[in-house]
Amino acid sequence: MSAYEIIFYLLAAFILGNGILAMTTTKIFRAAIFLLFTLIGVAGLYFWMQIEFVAAVQIIVYVGGIVVLIIFSIFLTQQSGLEMPKATLQRKIFSGIAAICGAGLTGLLISQYGFTNNPDAVLDDSVQNIGTQMLDYEDVGFALPFEVISILLLAAMIGAIVIAMKSKVEES
Repeated sequence: MSAYEIIFYLLAAFILGNGILAMTTTKIFRAAIFLLFTLIGVAGLYFWMQIEFVAAVQIIVYVGGIVVLIIFSIFLTQQSGLEMPKATLQRKIFSGIAAICGAGLTGLLISQYGFTNNPDAVLDDSVQNIGTQMLDYEDVGFALPFEVISILLLAAMIGAIVIAMKSKVEES
């Protein structure tokens, strides 16, 4: 086993471990911190694949944007040290079924996609090429995912505001 593979397995274990801890902890602030480490691990995976621009976007958008908004909303509710309520059996069953369906759908989509193995293909990951593709509406363009990211940030901000307002109403 090469060092390249060892680094991949260490990153994968780090991501999976923190993801499991984020889902199983009963403290909401700890869950947010474990999510932060999970997303940093994903950025490390992008660095490992030598896609530095996507890794930087991962850190800026998700680690620097989404997780910080989540942590601020937790602090605004003034319940950062409290435990989250236990999940009911009905919710656990529904979550399990949803996870199995999501994994099945992901497996189906991956099996239908025709992956080609072309080690001679050159990846042009220059910032100019990435910027051109992000603004392009054609087949190779990423304008739609770029807009979806902005909607994701807007939804996170609205969610943080709703969570903060809900605690103020409950206190009254």
